[in-house]
Amino acid sequence: MLRLVRILFCCLIVGQIRAQSVAPPKSKPSTQQVRDEMQEAVQAFLQTLSPAQRQQAIFAFDDPERFNWHFVPRERKGLPLKQMTPEQRRAAMAMLKTGLSQQGYDKASSIMDTENVLRVIDNRPPNDTYRDPENYAFTVFGDPTTKNPWSWRVEGHHLSLQFLSLTGRVLAQTPTFFGSNPGVLEYDTHMADKRMSDPRVQNLPQKGRQILKQETERAFSLLKTLDSEQRKKAVLATVAYPDIITSNRRKASIEKMDGLTLSDMNADQRKLFLELLQIYLNNYRITLANQQMAKLQKSGLDSLRFAWAGDLTPELGEGKGWYYRIHGPTILIEYDNTQTNANHIHTVVRDLTNDFGEDLLKEHYQNSTHGKP
Repeated sequence: MLRLVRILFCCLIVGQIRAQSVAPPKSKPSTQQVRDEMQEAVQAFLQTLSPAQRQQAIFAFDDPERFNWHFVPRERKGLPLKQMTPEQRRAAMAMLKTGLSQQGYDKASSIMDTENVLRVIDNRPPNDTYRDPENYAFTVFGDPTTKNPWSWRVEGHHLSLQFLSLTGRVLAQTPTFFGSNPGVLEYDTHMADKRMSDPRVQNLPQKGRQILKQETERAFSLLKTLDSEQRKKAVLATVAYPDIITSNRRKASIEKMDGLTLSDMNADQRKLFLELLQIYLNNYRITLANQQMAKLQKSGLDSLRFAWAGDLTPELGEGKGWYYRIHGPTILIEYDNTQTNANHIHTVVRDLTNDFGEDLLKEHYQNSTHGKP
């Protein structure tokens, strides 16, 4: 009997040790880990490609194509999904998961799928190439197997994402563009966006989708709390700008920083503002989001500004529209919803000191003995 008790006691201790070793506490991935996962995913993707596909997908790191980005429907260099096998598509989408959070990945894949919606509501044929969920191109710049800088991009209509890596860390993840047309996909015969009165909308599996709902609702929540004096500072124009101001320019800049500073907001407003900011940062992997937030904190969060133009209420309608931006010394976030009677949204995140990793690359080359690749 005593022997049996001892055996049971030993089993209990071993079970506890095993449980502790099998389920360690979760920790946030390091920048090295994110960089390694990204490198492995990009290499795995490239290994699935034929020689002809590799030639199409890979560019030199210093090729000007790296800066040739846009968010409109157009032909793009790189290897599009339509020219990939199912295995290659899975590998390509796995690359996205190394740079984006689940929230960001869901938005990116939904934006691609919304091209199927546009084929229907724009009355285009099933094989249309203008509205095409397979016209999203993946491109690699440089060689991810070396210690030299390298980058990769996925881009198509309403989606442009790029990440730049160097030994030990991911250095850059902007410009980042997410767009949504329609902004609200709902069957509604009274909506100013007449496409929503199409009976076929009722049968679309995407019905009810609002990809950028948080970006819209949280901004209006903040705007609603502003008193008259604060609105005088925040509202720059009664009519919204027709699109994001910086468009697809290589170097983003707005002449001056306007709007209401974070330091001029009360505690509740500050909370709403930072929640709005975090919605954009949370599209990235948590490590990359924290890296960007640390940079903002270093430059001073109180210097960030919230600016608005256009309608002050979120009703859709003919001639309606609104625009806002978050602007600081190191960051510019723009949101615009003016097209298609305020049912077509564009958003972009720009790092004013490090888009495409240019500033940190400059520092790297200055401190490096081998110079540019």
